[in-house]
Amino acid sequence: MSTSARRPLFVATILAGSFLLFLVQPMVARMALPRLGGAPNVWNSAMVVYQALLLAGYGYAHGLSKLAQRRQIVVHLALLALAALTLPIVLANLSPPASGWEVLWVPLLLLATVGPVFVIMSAQAPLMQRWYSAAPDAGEPWALYAASNIGSFAGLLAYPLLAEPLLSLHDQSLAWSLGYGLLFVLVALAARARWNAGPVATIEHGDEPQERIGARRVLLWLALSAVPSGLLLSTSTHLTTDIFAMPLLWVIPLGLYLLSFVFAFSDRRAIAHVISIMAPAAVIFAGSFAMVSTSAGTMAAALAALLLLFEVSVALHARLYDSRPGTSRLTFFYLVMSAGGAMGGAFTALVAPVVFDWVWEHPILILASAMLLPLPRELDWRRMGGLDRGMSWIALAVLLVIATFLTAQLMSLVSDQENELLQIFLLIALTGLGLLLLPWRWAYVLVLTGAMLAQGGVSTFKASLEGQRTRSYFGIYNVYDNQVERTRLLAHGTTLHGKQSLDLARRREATTYYGDTSGVGLALEAAPRLFGAGARIGVVGLGSGTLTCRHKPGQTWTVFEIDPAIVRYSRDGTFTFLQTCAPDAQIVLGDARLELEKVPRASLDVLAVDAFSSDAIPLHLLTDEAVGVYEQALAPDGLLLIHISNRFIDLEPVLSAIAAKRGLVAMIRRDTPKGDLTVASNWVVLARSEARLARLRAESGGRTWNALDPATGAAWTDDHASVLPYIRWGAIMGKL
Repeated sequence: MSTSARRPLFVATILAGSFLLFLVQPMVARMALPRLGGAPNVWNSAMVVYQALLLAGYGYAHGLSKLAQRRQIVVHLALLALAALTLPIVLANLSPPASGWEVLWVPLLLLATVGPVFVIMSAQAPLMQRWYSAAPDAGEPWALYAASNIGSFAGLLAYPLLAEPLLSLHDQSLAWSLGYGLLFVLVALAARARWNAGPVATIEHGDEPQERIGARRVLLWLALSAVPSGLLLSTSTHLTTDIFAMPLLWVIPLGLYLLSFVFAFSDRRAIAHVISIMAPAAVIFAGSFAMVSTSAGTMAAALAALLLLFEVSVALHARLYDSRPGTSRLTFFYLVMSAGGAMGGAFTALVAPVVFDWVWEHPILILASAMLLPLPRELDWRRMGGLDRGMSWIALAVLLVIATFLTAQLMSLVSDQENELLQIFLLIALTGLGLLLLPWRWAYVLVLTGAMLAQGGVSTFKASLEGQRTRSYFGIYNVYDNQVERTRLLAHGTTLHGKQSLDLARRREATTYYGDTSGVGLALEAAPRLFGAGARIGVVGLGSGTLTCRHKPGQTWTVFEIDPAIVRYSRDGTFTFLQTCAPDAQIVLGDARLELEKVPRASLDVLAVDAFSSDAIPLHLLTDEAVGVYEQALAPDGLLLIHISNRFIDLEPVLSAIAAKRGLVAMIRRDTPKGDLTVASNWVVLARSEARLARLRAESGGRTWNALDPATGAAWTDDHASVLPYIRWGAIMGKL
């Protein structure tokens, strides 16, 4: 059989391996969710682990490729079989980390869970390309890498759309193991097709000279792969922190990143070339918003950030492809490319959270992209025939003067909502000037920097210099004063998480979601009558400490908070609720679910769960098992309150299903207050008896409690939960 006839076999093998590889990534992260939580950095840490394992796999493929063909086959099939002994995939049993050590513990957990099988599977794409190209008539193998990324993209989409909604984690793991068996068969067939490739060793090690690759070229490969990889993670963080905390948003940047390889490594170069021509304009227009930190909250801003990621990734990966070596150095090329990807991921996920107080890595990576973009001939107007060199320098000076003037004008209008059209016009004009300045790369980058500063970078720098922000492993918090309202606010991502009046007379007044007429406000005010003067109150999520001002003399309060940065706000006087209202409250640092498992049974009368990060849903706090933990900590007549205010996900049916499964009764308080310091909120209360809820209603001063919306699916469990059926698509599309 000819090599061309065998090409579909190698394509199928690469597609299957990549599909399984990107199916296992979210599956393992989902398995770990009850122990990790759902902060953006958890996913970023997971991505760094996967990139490191991918690097190890590419290193293995590069080393293996130095052996004779038959020895490669024997070794690889043997290691594939050994890795199968770790299946089905089960989360490693590691003790929870001490506070502050999550950044190291998360990678260790993932490494112990999926390390061996991930490494051996990561080698599939470069190794199968190497085996394919071993035959003398095989032709160029690079397009097979595009097939690899199609498989990766399909696996990435298949998880949230099919695997997670339809299968439990146990069933997912079993199905993945069956897929691994199919992959083994495909690899064996590919090996059989190359087993008798007798002349291969001579071609590889004798006739074809080894291409010399200098350090400068290797550094270029590293940069061209590191910047898109880092930009992938920084885009995810920037979107969820400052723009649009949409459910499943992490899927989209990664999917676009994978698709970029499909176009960049295609044999047909037209699409990649067109995108490379468009990329410089996209970098200035969309990249100008990279320093915005004012919670834009629009789909348009999110789409601009995603478009920028895709354009840059295609352009830089196309330049990477254009600088590729001969097939004799194929595995070395992929090894360097993987190392660059790991470097970019490590910078974003490990270095940036420690060094920066905000997502400064995002504009830094966009500026790096601007310096690395290819310069298409169509955009280099200096090549025009008859153009005097001196005239081009005069044109440069004039263009820079005009760009400076337009940047100053844009900066003066950026906070004026009534002149949005003029702002867009100025930004388009700056983009055009940037394209004209592209032949002088430093001038192009200068225009981009000016546009970033004009679009909000100055205020973002100012916030950092004034110490408004704190960045931890669990998020980026912004504390600032509103002098018009006379309030101090705590924002986490795009969501307000606390507000305190700066007027001394109102310093202890409960604000935002915790007002007097909120569900939690009514329940805690009724606690002395329901449970006596010595009521035992538990709170999951400290925030600004607002709820502690519901404390009554004689009560015992315990607050569970995972982030030490949040606790510092209440202890250093940034917010004074805790100090003035409940100074004797016990603060328990750590994941609330894990810490509540340690408290004595029936040791709380009321437990209020309010631990959401922005609009992201912490699945591990809303499963049947989680509610079981809460129920165990509550007294027989205790009340469980859960805050479910959310713009994009309807959580009422979720809690209805859990209540029905556990034999609990529930009702909801939908509060729309009129106070200047409070906002609308939805609080659900669960209890073991209807009589207890009736007593709470009677103690609520005539305030209305409603029945929950009925369940529309099975109760979420640690083994099976999906937000997909509960997304409010209208709310998301309404942000367009």
